[in-house]
Amino acid sequence: MSKVDVLLGLQWGDEGKGKIVDVFAPKYDVVARFQGGPNAGHTLEFDGIKHVLHQTSSGIFREKTKNVIGNGVVLDPVIFKAEIEKLAKFNINVNANLFISKKATLILPTHRLLDQAYEHAKGADKIGSTLKGIGPTYQDKIGRQGLRVGDIVSSTFPERFRKLIATHFEILRRYQIEYDWPQLEAEFMDAVEFLKDFNLIESEYFLNAELKKGSSILAEGAQGSLLDIDFGSYPFVTSSNTVTAGACTGLGIAPHHVGEVYGIFKAYSTRVGSGPFPTELLDDEGELMRRQGNEFGSTTGRARRCGWIDLPSLRYSIMINGVTQLLMMKADVLSVFPVIKVCTGYRLKSGLETDMLPYEFVYEKIEPLYTELKGWNTSISNITAHDMPAELAAYIEFLERGLGVPITLISTGPDRTQTVYRQAVSA
Repeated sequence: MSKVDVLLGLQWGDEGKGKIVDVFAPKYDVVARFQGGPNAGHTLEFDGIKHVLHQTSSGIFREKTKNVIGNGVVLDPVIFKAEIEKLAKFNINVNANLFISKKATLILPTHRLLDQAYEHAKGADKIGSTLKGIGPTYQDKIGRQGLRVGDIVSSTFPERFRKLIATHFEILRRYQIEYDWPQLEAEFMDAVEFLKDFNLIESEYFLNAELKKGSSILAEGAQGSLLDIDFGSYPFVTSSNTVTAGACTGLGIAPHHVGEVYGIFKAYSTRVGSGPFPTELLDDEGELMRRQGNEFGSTTGRARRCGWIDLPSLRYSIMINGVTQLLMMKADVLSVFPVIKVCTGYRLKSGLETDMLPYEFVYEKIEPLYTELKGWNTSISNITAHDMPAELAAYIEFLERGLGVPITLISTGPDRTQTVYRQAVSA
């Protein structure tokens, strides 16, 4: 029986997972998304065209790859419909290659309204939600009142829909939120009809059958490990498990089926929204990093906070995920810096120094402890493994020593061709 390889982000999201799934997809028979929803935007670029996917798997552009939206995903039919319609001009046989779990939970229009209301009510304490209805949808899932994809073909769906939105309207009356419900409902119902034309499957049976016949499977995560509901910088986190364990519960595969765990990270750090960020740069260097990396959210358009790479948090993510290979993204962004800093530890408010990620990380101002390395100060967009600048090689080797896991791939630009393999990536 074959294994399920897992690909996930090790920071606060936006690490470049979409590009890597697109690059890796030809090696896999199946690519399966296991958590999150339209709050995650996976960006792919090839043939001079930039694509941003929010709901579908990033393997959708590979015609021989089966793509699965797993049970751990929350699906907005309206956003899904718009995304599929945008793909139509690329002559992709989406209906043949896309499979959707009947157990994936539906995002209703009222979930988006609730998200907006809750975030507005928090004021200065807001968490930086994307306002896509993710949190309220997962709340209903955990509260055992959510609607799922498989429900849309049931004769009781209209009645259950009315019952759930009535509950939401009762809550919304407490908030000053304006909306045009007839229009929102009409769009939603139209999208639900559109969704019925797809392959709605018992995804856990589908994936385990693929394993039995020897198919290679790549599990695609969304967001990043430091946004995990249990292990992230709570409460400034998403509403699902973004770590390797989430692939098991979000797809219905047993832990012993997990093979390689690819951990993706940027050569620096970014974050969108509120929450702790010890290495954040609030100066000209941070602004330069933002401009060079085009660090604006693919889902929200918000400017991302930028800072130096943080080894204690990366080691933490590597530990809880069981990472076997590291993939470093956006190394080209650091080409303009003569000196590059690496955070190797923290100094806490008490004066204690540590190389671990402490609980106090969220609530206390933590001072990063840096090691400085010489930058390479030259374009690396078209380099190969054989003509890599010595300073870049030294930076990679320094990170490997600090992280204890090999960095097998370097991304030097947004296009799928701008990928350097330092050693064969096993799968």
